[in-house]
Amino acid sequence: MSKANIKKGDTVTVISGDDKGKTGKVLLVSPESGRVLVEGINLVKKHMQKSEENPQGGVVEREAPFAISNVKVSV
Repeated sequence: MSKANIKKGDTVTVISGDDKGKTGKVLLVSPESGRVLVEGINLVKKHMQKSEENPQGGVVEREAPFAISNVKVSV
């Protein structure tokens, strides 16, 4: 994989996909898999089982990683 110019903490804009045009802060960059996790972008619903940390259980929305080629650094 080629070197990405995106780092943790950068503000990026999504350039393709369902969230096109949205901006957010980078939480995690995984260059080996070519994926990036952006705050508030690409939200998916995850069913969580009851546990001590999550006594209610239920459906939780969280960010999912997506391809690094779908974002560009905002100015």
